[in-house]
Amino acid sequence: MSLDQANPAVPSAAGPATRTSVRPAGGAAADRRRRNRRTGRWWTPWLFLAPALLLFLYFKFIPMASALTMSFQDVQPYLGNKWVGTENYSTVLHSDGFREAAWHTVVLAAGQTAGSMALGLVLALLMEGQGRRLGFVRSAAFLPVVVPIAVVAELWRIMYHPTGDGMLNSILGLVGLGPSGFINDPDTSMASIMLTGIWRGAPYDMMIFLAGLTSVDRGLYEAAKVDGASRLQRVWHVTVPGLRSVFSILFILAAIRGLRVFTEVFLLTNGGPDGSTEVVMTLIYKLGLEQNRLGVGAAGAVLLFIATLILTVVVHLLRRRESK
Repeated sequence: MSLDQANPAVPSAAGPATRTSVRPAGGAAADRRRRNRRTGRWWTPWLFLAPALLLFLYFKFIPMASALTMSFQDVQPYLGNKWVGTENYSTVLHSDGFREAAWHTVVLAAGQTAGSMALGLVLALLMEGQGRRLGFVRSAAFLPVVVPIAVVAELWRIMYHPTGDGMLNSILGLVGLGPSGFINDPDTSMASIMLTGIWRGAPYDMMIFLAGLTSVDRGLYEAAKVDGASRLQRVWHVTVPGLRSVFSILFILAAIRGLRVFTEVFLLTNGGPDGSTEVVMTLIYKLGLEQNRLGVGAAGAVLLFIATLILTVVVHLLRRRESK
């Protein structure tokens, strides 16, 4: 065998040298996808998603469609449903305490959203870094998120014991305050539930903020420090603008969480005392299940879904306008 035959990259007298073609990055994956489409394997990803999609279809989407249908009917189990049009929606909108419950929902959602985002940002700034001990502290701070909400509500119900020897009242007594009725007092019940929601939601916001802080340019901190900016000024003029997209995402998530609040209110006060903590979800529960008016409850659920959808779309459009 000649040297030219052994090494085709070397030019020979017979012709120019052959060149080795370089495939672009991702070319093999693109060829594989095209080949899968030609051979009919496009359905492979959907095959893996099928179990989850079936569960979502059976336990979420079909019940949503049924609730939409029930909202226009007078639901009579075993007797047949009767079409009543928009009467159920009128009943919800004109029911006693609906406006008050809607106002309580907005106040609770706004307070929990603002409080959890502010506390989450503070915790993220305090726990930012790569220290070995910070991992343990972050895990400990994140525990309220993974604890079931029923356990959280029972824990805070015990701490809110209205007598002087209650846990929080004992702490207030050390500084010469209290005792307070907390969830048993109409003047403090809403703030007490709001505090519980902030305590549970802030660690979740903290983890999102920690992920967002990694994208903030460190050079801006150094430039601001050289210009004589204080720590608080660096946070306000560098950190907060750098986390603008994170604030938008967290606002949507926290607002939806606040509008759909039910479990902590139901377990702590069930809308009391004297309706001071009645929210839309507890009102829907009472109208639909306690009074056995399933069509009215379905109408209330549809109205709440529409409100949540409108909020999400509006915030999304505002984000798109700011990004242009």
